[in-house]
Amino acid sequence: MPTLSFDRAQISPGDRICVAISGGADSVALLLTLHAANTTQRDSLGVGLSAVHINHHLRGEESNADQQFVEDLCIGLDIPLHLHQADVSDRVEKTGETIEEAARNTRYDFFSTLLTSGHADAILTAHTLDDQAETVLMKLLRGAWTEGLSAIHPILTQPKGRILRPFLETRRAAIEAFLKSIHQPWREDSTNTDTAFTRNKIRHELLPQLRAYNPNLDQTLANLAELSREEESRWQTELSKILPQLLLPGKPVRGGGRAVSTAPGNTSISIELDRLRPLDPALRRRVIRAAARQLGARLTFDETSRLLALCGFRADPTVAARTGSSLHLSNHLRADRSARELRLFLNDEPGN
Repeated sequence: MPTLSFDRAQISPGDRICVAISGGADSVALLLTLHAANTTQRDSLGVGLSAVHINHHLRGEESNADQQFVEDLCIGLDIPLHLHQADVSDRVEKTGETIEEAARNTRYDFFSTLLTSGHADAILTAHTLDDQAETVLMKLLRGAWTEGLSAIHPILTQPKGRILRPFLETRRAAIEAFLKSIHQPWREDSTNTDTAFTRNKIRHELLPQLRAYNPNLDQTLANLAELSREEESRWQTELSKILPQLLLPGKPVRGGGRAVSTAPGNTSISIELDRLRPLDPALRRRVIRAAARQLGARLTFDETSRLLALCGFRADPTVAARTGSSLHLSNHLRADRSARELRLFLNDEPGN
């Protein structure tokens, strides 16, 4: 019987594994592959296998038909199924998220529930190399930093349990060929061809054009994700060592020491300019971004550049690099420059 390879490095005998299945080709293949690997007499996974399906109720009867397909498949394989009914449209109205964001967050909220309740030690999703390539390109077009280009991670550690992506090095074409070879049907999501969605536009229009320049583009983009992920891991290790020496709470006061406010909207972090000056540009940029992140703010490339200019580390005609200068940034983040420090703080008070 034909088989598909998958990454089993993070799966151990005795684990409670739950496969997220939508009814599409990728997730159907993942469930069948795990089931086969778990029931083989030789080199069995030896795990407790279950499945989870979320009905987003976004496509009317089509969504219900997807659910019925998944239920029938799990009954045939004798695999326990966790079903969750979600009202994604209602969530969109309440949160302002896009439909894609609301659907994804709904799924992962329920995954977290399964992990926290002890129903599973790991949730497996069927993201493929094609998904990875599409995500990297989408992030690139949106101007992501290196951490964004790391795209879909093979392992996501949760407070309790993990999210695993064992098909992340597998091509979608190989998955569909496998299913056809064993005469296994799957469900097609009609919205996957709607180019009003950015991912579909990238999948059906942009990537086919770019492959004319590099037929191996999908693998190249997946390689970029892996490189970015490893680079980020290395940088985070470095930052964890030096940030405690560089980031100072509050602001200095006469006579020594620092004043740290506990009032809402006045959280602040300072960095001595003399400590930033000897750092190389890449590390200097990351320290400033890390400082903002500790305040719950994410800096854009332009905002980071303006902060560097405020400190006097790069030229910007719109920024005055002198004592007493300040910048008002997005998400209520403000930066003040003193003779010795750059101070970042949140100011949520009305009128400020």
